[in-house]
This record gives sequence, C-alpha cells and structure tokens, in this order.
Amino acid sequence: MTDAAISTAYSQILDVIGSVEPRIAAATRQELEDQRASLKLIASENYASPTVLLTMGTWLSDKYAEGTVGHRFYAGCQNVDTVESVAAEHARELFGAPYAYVQPHSGIDANLVAYWSILAHRVESPGLEKLGAKNVNELSDADWESLRQELGNQRLLGMSLDAGGHLTHGFRPNISGKMFHQQQYGTDPETGLLDYDALAARAREFRPLILVAGYSAYPRRVNFAKVREIADEVGATLMVDMAHFSGLVAGKVFTGDEDPVPHAHVVTSTTHKSLRGPRGGFVLAQEEFAGDVDRGCPMVLGGPLSHVMAAKAVAFAEARTPSFQDYAQSIADNAKSLAEGFLSRDATLVTGGTDNHLVLLDVSSFGLTGRQAESALLEAGVVTNRNSVPADPNGAWYTSGIRLGTPALTTRGFGHAEFDRVAELIVEVLSNTQPGTTKAGGPSKASYVLADGVAQRVKDGSAELLEKHPLYPGLELA
Repeated sequence: MTDAAISTAYSQILDVIGSVEPRIAAATRQELEDQRASLKLIASENYASPTVLLTMGTWLSDKYAEGTVGHRFYAGCQNVDTVESVAAEHARELFGAPYAYVQPHSGIDANLVAYWSILAHRVESPGLEKLGAKNVNELSDADWESLRQELGNQRLLGMSLDAGGHLTHGFRPNISGKMFHQQQYGTDPETGLLDYDALAARAREFRPLILVAGYSAYPRRVNFAKVREIADEVGATLMVDMAHFSGLVAGKVFTGDEDPVPHAHVVTSTTHKSLRGPRGGFVLAQEEFAGDVDRGCPMVLGGPLSHVMAAKAVAFAEARTPSFQDYAQSIADNAKSLAEGFLSRDATLVTGGTDNHLVLLDVSSFGLTGRQAESALLEAGVVTNRNSVPADPNGAWYTSGIRLGTPALTTRGFGHAEFDRVAELIVEVLSNTQPGTTKAGGPSKASYVLADGVAQRVKDGSAELLEKHPLYPGLELA
C-alpha cells in the first residue's frame, strides 16, 4: 500500500467519525500527534502496522461467532471460520506449535483459558471418571460440589510480582491468586537472577499442579528446558506466559532451550507487545491439551472479536517474514545498548543488564520512587511505567523502579547511538528531580520537583531523535 493510499484511508476514516462525534475524531488525531512527539519506552507497547490497524476497522466486528471453527452457536459464520483458520494456521507455522487458539481478547483471557484448560485436563476428566459421569451435566449437586472444590483448590507456583512475574501468575489480589492455592518463587537476592536450584527445591516442597514460567519485568532469558525438567520431576504442567517476548521467539532470537514452545505443555501470549500486532491474546498447546483449550468458549470466553482475529492473522503473516527477524534481533541489540548507556552513567540496573527486550532501572539510587521517576519523565516527554524491583521497599504502587522496553522505538528505527542518547536524557531528568513533600510537610512518595528548564531541554533532545525516525512516515492526515 502506498503512503498516499494510507493517508487517504485514514483521513477519510477520521472525517466519517468526525461527522458523528467530532470529539472522538479529535482525540484520535491527537493520540497520533502525542505518540509521534514522545519517546515511548513502555515495554508492553508497540506500533502496529497501518495494515493491521485498518484490518480491525471492518464489518467483521458485527458478527457473533461463539464456538469453534465449523461448530458455531450462530448461523452465517463461514467467513469468520476462514479468518480464524488463517490466523491459527499462521500462528502454528510461526511458532512451530501443534495447536493454536486465537480467540482470547487479551493476555489475561489467554491465561484464564490456559488455567481452566489445564484444570479440565488434569482434574475434571479424572474426577468425572471417578464419579462415573461422562460430563458435568450428569453430576448430582453433591458430586458437582465435590468436583468444584477439587477444581478450585489446586496448587499453582509462579514468579512473584517483585521478581518480574505478572499479576496473573498467582498474585493474591488477582483472580489467579484466588483460583488456586498458590505460592511464588523469586530470584537470587544478590544477583536478581532466576535460581533454578531454588526453584526446583520450592517445586519439590510445594508440588504444584501448574508451574508458571515467563515474566513481564525480568530482564533476562529463561532456560525453559530446565524449567520443564523441574515440572516433570514434580508432575506439574508447565505453562509459559510469553506475552512480553513472543516477538523474540517469533523472530528466532530465542531458540533452543530459550524457546518455550517445544518445552511447555501450554504457552500463552498477547499479540501487541514485541509481536507488533493488534491488542489481543492467543494460546499455543501440545496435542494432549488441544481439545481442552478449544473449549475456551464457552468455558471462559464469549463471542470472539472477529475483526481482531483478522488483524492477528495479518500480524502473524508479517512476523513470518525475514524483515521481522531482523527487527526482533534489533530489539535485543537495542536493549543492550540502552543498558550500556545507563551503566556508563552509573545508573543501577536490576541484574546488572539485560539480554531480552527490557531494562529495569532501580531509581532509588537517585533518591526517588518509581512513581516520582515515572511522572518526572512524562513531564519531559519520556513515556515509561513504574515497576517493582526485587524485595521492593515501596511496594507495588509507588515502587522503586521503572521498566523500559525497546520494541516501540526499534519499530521507529532507533539504533545503538539513539538508545545511548535516550539513556543520557533519562539520567538527566532523574538527576535533576527531587522528592516533593506532603501537605503536612513530610517526605512524599508521589510528588516531585523537576529543576527548571530540564523538561524542555530533554524534550528538545528527544525531538532531534524523533525527527530522524518519524512514526508512520508518509502518513499525513488532511
């Protein structure tokens, strides 16, 4: 598609939207301008291609299609069947997986599908057989209550939030922490690295039904072959959440023992982070779990978002190209450049560096909380998110760190020199920020004071970088 065609398409779309609700059209235009003018370093965000974005804006949105391909609860789903089949085909080929399920609306939906599929496979089916029933509809109220208690009282072992795990890996306030009898594993207190021996010892003691691997803020790779050995030793099902690094798996940056797909029983992911697709989720599974995952609707999900499944198919197709592999390698290379830029300026990084797509900066060395650092950087046009560090004294709300990812700016074409400059700009902001005070005059964990002139100076420095690497080059709105 030519730049002129893309520009015409989006200009006309916004004109049509504006004819009904001009405030929405204006906010959409402004979002593009805001994204173009800021350094986006949120590790879970990226920029989807115009093709992916346009794919979502079609009449496929109008169709209900609960069920699975060829087995829908609504009539007239033949075109949705095609869309879902193509998306699943691309996902299987891209990741080398026996089975792919592309209906989940988000990462948490994908994880819920995975959890309940594993429970159904490991607990429900044996439980029904023990009770002499073929399905739950044949159970008496007393039998169902017994099975329900068994389903809801299984053990899950996942990485703790402050060590880099995700809310859905058993964090107590999250539904995953309420569904399961859960415990969490952390990292080595000295190095911040995953300690496989300690993980194995915890697994032997706890003996979980599900061992969850994967992360949202751990700046290192994982040896999934070792984690599978641990799971097998204790009879656990290995589930890997690769939402953050699925682009590095698709792009063949993570291979062998670092590729979770051959080693895990079930793998979940989003499509919009390093994979650079639409906002959504998917599940990959070995054959023994395929039938259970395929019951995602009605087990967990309702009607799939057909227009988003179409966009997933396009994104998966884009990720199967050689250029995407080059992009994925650049993500990892640029993360190293960003880390080196911080370390050369005496900043403190969790684990001392990175070998994936993200850097976790401990801002306590600047005398700040993560919330203060996040806010000061945003004032200077640098978009990040605060994040816990291991054994964080400030908890999950204020935190002591900020998480920085390279996928989005790599999409814009940033390289080694640009990411070194980004590190310099961030350090300039944090070095010139002081904690604020509360209304009572005490130290604040939220408010901050940024020295005069720093925000504009950093914005000017960012503008020089961004001008050389425009977002959606050639896209001009009328």
